[in-house]
Amino acid sequence: MMLVEENPVPDAVLPVAQLKEYLRLATGFADDADQDGLLLRHLRAAMAAIEARTGKILIERDFSWTLRAWRDPVRQLLPAAPVNAIVHVTQIAHDGVETLTNPDGWYLVPDTARPALVAKGGILPPVPPHGSVRIGLMAGFGPDWSDLPADLSEASLMLAAHHYDARHDMGGAQGLVPAGVTALIDPYRVIRLGARA
Repeated sequence: MMLVEENPVPDAVLPVAQLKEYLRLATGFADDADQDGLLLRHLRAAMAAIEARTGKILIERDFSWTLRAWRDPVRQLLPAAPVNAIVHVTQIAHDGVETLTNPDGWYLVPDTARPALVAKGGILPPVPPHGSVRIGLMAGFGPDWSDLPADLSEASLMLAAHHYDARHDMGGAQGLVPAGVTALIDPYRVIRLGARA
């Protein structure tokens, strides 16, 4: 199974000005914009870390998810949330030939923790022998930074600021997630329970 981001978050959506304010960076100098690229990189790194830890997509964008078998032929849980739309379900034969499936045969069950692709009155389109299925989906809280829940927005700024402050630290502080960030994102983490003997 492979989840691929089809389009990155546009720079214009990221809150560089808010991060500058958060960091209390001085303004009014000729080189103000010189820091913007660095701040964008830290914001993207913070978002990626939070998305990886929570399974939540912060800013809405397109993804494709390829899998070789359905876990359940009637209901397939999706690898990220929130999912706002299933764009397509495409069968891919072993020789690479792609076939779009009929969207009347499946639908999205939105859920903040475990959205799912569900068959309408039967089973999901079969995975071709030795082939795969690619699901195109649009996921995220919304297209703008203001669409994020306040705690995830704050956690992203805190983590980006932490990375910025620790950028010259070779002792490993950059790889650590501050406790305040962990406290803000923990309620969004999906707990997987399983029965094991």
